[in-house]
Amino acid sequence: MSEDVKKSEVTESETEQQNAVMQNEEVEASEEATAENEAPEQASEEVEESSEEKGTDAPLDDEAHAQIENLKKHEAALLLIEKTRHIVDDTEKQLDACKLLLQDDLKRYEEAKQSLEEHALNESESLLKVLGYEESDEENPEDIVTFEPKEELPPFEVKDVSSGKFTSFLLALIAGFLTFVGLVYLATEKVGITLDVTKVPTQETATKVFGWYATLFGSKPDLFLGGAFVFIVVMLVMGVIYGIRVASRASSNLAFAKQQLEEAQEYAKKKGDCKEEMDRVDAHMNDAISVLKSYEVILGEQNGKLKRILHIEGVKEHENEYHPKSLNEMHETKRLIEGIKQFMATSMSEEGRLSEKSKVLLENAKEKLQQFIDKLY
Repeated sequence: MSEDVKKSEVTESETEQQNAVMQNEEVEASEEATAENEAPEQASEEVEESSEEKGTDAPLDDEAHAQIENLKKHEAALLLIEKTRHIVDDTEKQLDACKLLLQDDLKRYEEAKQSLEEHALNESESLLKVLGYEESDEENPEDIVTFEPKEELPPFEVKDVSSGKFTSFLLALIAGFLTFVGLVYLATEKVGITLDVTKVPTQETATKVFGWYATLFGSKPDLFLGGAFVFIVVMLVMGVIYGIRVASRASSNLAFAKQQLEEAQEYAKKKGDCKEEMDRVDAHMNDAISVLKSYEVILGEQNGKLKRILHIEGVKEHENEYHPKSLNEMHETKRLIEGIKQFMATSMSEEGRLSEKSKVLLENAKEKLQQFIDKLY
């Protein structure tokens, strides 16, 4: 009985353990399902948050218009011109940094290309020629320009604006002088006096001329009252002319500043496209440098094999006289040479942009290299 009891207890304990494991698995499954359901919600919340953050970054022109809303027109024009100058300066700085990076890439590419030719490629071709392995009749390509950037846009010159206050003051002075002359001429006609412009008028003559304007107010001819009236009229004319001229200049300045800002944004966009193209060239060139270095190592190993063939088997009159493994090594070496030389003989630029042919040939060279490596491992 005791053994049966023990067996039953063992069976029950095993059953309980199995039930506990099943419950744990169900709990974990439910937690994973809950996590999966919550994940899309979290992702959607993150997308919404990111979209809200992007939404806060309004375009520069809208931001500028918001800032100039409560400013005077000339002050607004000055602010827009300052923003225009910042846009152009930032664009030029980014592009200059990109050019320096591209120049460094070109230098490193030429160094890697020269190293490959001097330490592996030239020797590989020479050994194949000595071994009498069949070569193509292609002529050695001439030196090419690795990358020639597209002709750049002329530099954008940010033009300042003038308030026009000085020219407006001069114009107001001219208008005031003409108004004064006209008022004096009108008064002389009314009082029947002909002024001699070569002489300074006497006080009596001035009183008659300027005093006529005092009579317009029902007063007796008075020099000071009439003179004050003429002075006020002249100053009013000058003020009106000055105000209209300055306001007109401010409006034209603001319109010009807005147009210049739009042109600067378009300029920055085109320069930005050029920078993106340079970034693609930079990535392509770095990839090419890595490939050239790999070819230098692999062809260096192949040269050792070719030297071994030359030392052990010597030079044969016919290719089929070489050992099949030797022929295979020569074939693989030539295949690698053709792959990398086709790429090296092609310019990376085409009408100022990254050449599609160069991209294809680089992928072809990488594929041949990888196929060779796969055979080794």
